[in-house]
Amino acid sequence: MPDDERPLLEKWKDRANSLKRETYALYLAVRDPRTPWYAKAFAWLVVAYAFSPIDLIPDFVPVLGYVDDLVLLPLGTALAIKMVPAEVMKECRARSEQQFASGKPVSRTAGLVIALIWLAIVFLVVRWAYRQFVR
Repeated sequence: MPDDERPLLEKWKDRANSLKRETYALYLAVRDPRTPWYAKAFAWLVVAYAFSPIDLIPDFVPVLGYVDDLVLLPLGTALAIKMVPAEVMKECRARSEQQFASGKPVSRTAGLVIALIWLAIVFLVVRWAYRQFVR
């Protein structure tokens, strides 16, 4: 079936799977010594967020919950890919395809980092509210 005749949902699923493979390729690029430090730093943030089981903006928040998944993550991934040398990305994409052929990767460390960010935000909000309304 030609691409323009496929159902929209199927196209979105393919795009989401492609984004997952690209993000994993970025993870591999972060670990490659040929990747510049600034690209590693930015790509690490993108990868940690992408593979985290926890979102900074939960999906149940109307509209905003999906902004990160539909806009921020693809933009961050695209920018990070541009920072990584082309030959490194080519090799990392090939390794990513091999990994996805045998199963999807998950990062518990990234989930922990996002959970700690959420805890810090909750702590700061509670502290602020306490100072505003209890004192």
